[in-house]
Amino acid sequence: MKPSIPKGTRDFSPIEVANRTYIKNTIINVFETFGFQPIETPSFENSSTLMGKYGEEGDRLIFKILNSGDYLAKSDEKLLLEKNSAKLTPQISEKALRYDLTVPFARFVVQHQNEIDFPFKRYQVQTVWRADRPQKGRFREFFQCDADVIGSKSLLLEVDFIQLYDKVFSKLGLINTNIKINNRKILFGIAEVIGEQDKLIDFTIALDKLDKIGKDGVVIEMLSKGISEEAILKVQPLFDFSGSNQDKLSSLEKMLQTSDQGIKGVEELRFLIDSITELGLQSASLEIDVTLARGLNYYTGAIFEVTAPDGIKMGSIGGGGRYDDLTSVFGLKDISGVGISFGLDRIYLVLEELGLFKAVNLPKPKVIFLNFDSSTDIIKMNAINKLRAENIKCEFYPDLGVSNKQQKRQWKYISNREIEYVVTKVESNVFSLKNMISNEQFSYSLSELIQKLIY
Repeated sequence: MKPSIPKGTRDFSPIEVANRTYIKNTIINVFETFGFQPIETPSFENSSTLMGKYGEEGDRLIFKILNSGDYLAKSDEKLLLEKNSAKLTPQISEKALRYDLTVPFARFVVQHQNEIDFPFKRYQVQTVWRADRPQKGRFREFFQCDADVIGSKSLLLEVDFIQLYDKVFSKLGLINTNIKINNRKILFGIAEVIGEQDKLIDFTIALDKLDKIGKDGVVIEMLSKGISEEAILKVQPLFDFSGSNQDKLSSLEKMLQTSDQGIKGVEELRFLIDSITELGLQSASLEIDVTLARGLNYYTGAIFEVTAPDGIKMGSIGGGGRYDDLTSVFGLKDISGVGISFGLDRIYLVLEELGLFKAVNLPKPKVIFLNFDSSTDIIKMNAINKLRAENIKCEFYPDLGVSNKQQKRQWKYISNREIEYVVTKVESNVFSLKNMISNEQFSYSLSELIQKLIY
């Protein structure tokens, strides 16, 4: 059978792993600079923890895990005959792979509320899974790097997160990223003034697809969800909203003057814009995008999305927002949170396309012992143990090289891995050491060899 991997997953070579580690370490370094602490949660959760938190579209993309054993034995035969998958699924699948890191974090907070200090600042760098259609920048298994603060309603946290985004992308050399911002209260206000507040979810899901399916596609989707032509006519000016951030805020104030929720959203947005204008950003730009909705149902306030510099065709490379009552579904009420996420896999593709990866040094030994004479194996292994005890990276070539071809294979291995030092032979506890850069060769005792390689 020809080996293969599932669609939407990938293998990573040593260089790719090194580059991914560089991105992760850069993000983690900034997280910790901003005062966040790491946690980890299981790769799969109880289905009841995840289902119903992401909206209808999100729920469809959750990977369900079949119960172990004869999972059909305890299922309702009638549902099997009816092919009623909606009712049958909970009977045969009680676990699911996590869809994101935010809902598991909310569950974590509720379970560990007596062990953590509020406001709780956590970061999490782990894999998530979505049963999405694979395409460029969209995978079924991918990494998210999240930071959240839970237990505070202060808008200063949103300001801090905008600066955190700017800091990370500046350190990665990814300048001119665009941080788009909106507020769910504004979206509610728009739905309210056009008379469609009962279809807020359908309205926001359709609006969020503007950059993917265009104006005509959004109109068609809104009509299919029962939103009236009159309401769509009222909302169409949003499709071409332009001007500076201050111009947009002024236009929104006029449009939403009859909606208390909408005006509150404008005020929150104005605070963030004014604060960032005063503080400044290193390399990113901040832009109000009134069509930004983000499809996740749990957002209640500010919402963010980060796009790559102009000319790079890629979806969002970051996103997040404020959620005021996510923990209430697990029994902990009145705990507000806000968080952002970095899409490591898409950031990787953008850095690669722009040629922003620096040359990486793959893990390799400082010295390798050739294997041309098996009679000195124990002496070499003993020396290697002593070198490793001094934290000197070293290894031996395992296969004996007797013929010229076998010996050439060892030298090729050394060349390909760019190993600096080679112990070519051992004679009477004297080690012949070759410097592969200068081609110089010296003879050392074991203690002298250790001293040479330490420095």
